[in-house]
Amino acid sequence: MIRTVSVLDRSRTLEGRSAASALRDTVGLARVAEDLGYHRFWVSEHHSVPGVAGSAPTVLAAAVAGATRRIRVGTGGVMLPNHQPMVVAEQFGVLEALFPGRIDMGLGRSVGFTDGIRRALGRGAGDADRFEEQLTELLGWFDGGQTAHPGVHARPAEGLDVPAFVLATGAGAAIAARAGLPVVLGDLRDRERLAGAADAYRAAFRPSARAAEPYVVVSGTVAVAATSHEARRILVPEAWALARSRTRGSFPPLRPAEEVEALEMSPKERELYEGALAGHVHGTEEEVAAQLSEVAALTGADELLVTASTYDRTALLDSYGRLARITGL
Repeated sequence: MIRTVSVLDRSRTLEGRSAASALRDTVGLARVAEDLGYHRFWVSEHHSVPGVAGSAPTVLAAAVAGATRRIRVGTGGVMLPNHQPMVVAEQFGVLEALFPGRIDMGLGRSVGFTDGIRRALGRGAGDADRFEEQLTELLGWFDGGQTAHPGVHARPAEGLDVPAFVLATGAGAAIAARAGLPVVLGDLRDRERLAGAADAYRAAFRPSARAAEPYVVVSGTVAVAATSHEARRILVPEAWALARSRTRGSFPPLRPAEEVEALEMSPKERELYEGALAGHVHGTEEEVAAQLSEVAALTGADELLVTASTYDRTALLDSYGRLARITGL
């Protein structure tokens, strides 16, 4: 069993409720996660997505850190190609200065997913290819080693130690290994692929001043309930939203599970919906414990980063409570 367990929340909006409500729910969930003993609480970055309120992760991380006392707080992640590395360093420097010893810097290499969003951000699809270069510059703003801009300093970041993690998709794991940084690998649905990525990262890892040894975080959706059926229903709203996004081009707010289950879907929508439900870690406490033991044995992961989104907040909080019991938090 993986004993270090953390939470990633995407600030999903709910049908009939505001984005402000979703953001407050994220802060409230962080307090619950801290009380339950989770190690970290991370927030995400999405732009121009109707169903996601979390567009400014460092701002939201500040709210989370201010509302909690002990839990580590960070981003899963800031999409570095969307930003200037110096600005990212400054933002995390401010966070670390305000909440010393509690801030994590999770970094991804995605750019806005449509041409319109990329143009609004002043970026292009090819900017993701510069991630490794940007990562080197970003880390240099903290240790004073950046050479791209002589005589310029990122304050108050310079001299501060903010742990950096690379969110890996595709080439990301190799970049994390070359940089000597911890890696976050997803998702739990394809466990053989996950295990292969973890092995490749460990084999290529180069020790650095930031990490002497490889560190693997595996991430994915986990839902726990009193019955397998109830656990599956936690997954229903997000699965419907994903299917909708792929057939209608828009990722909508979450709807109640009972409404989704009563909907008539086209054959294509039904196929995507069922596919989105498949493979996640879910079930009773005993079933989830067995699945997580399998994940631990396959990947040798050092940490589990759990994400779950659903309309029913009571079921969501109950799921996190049950998971805390399973993992011995």
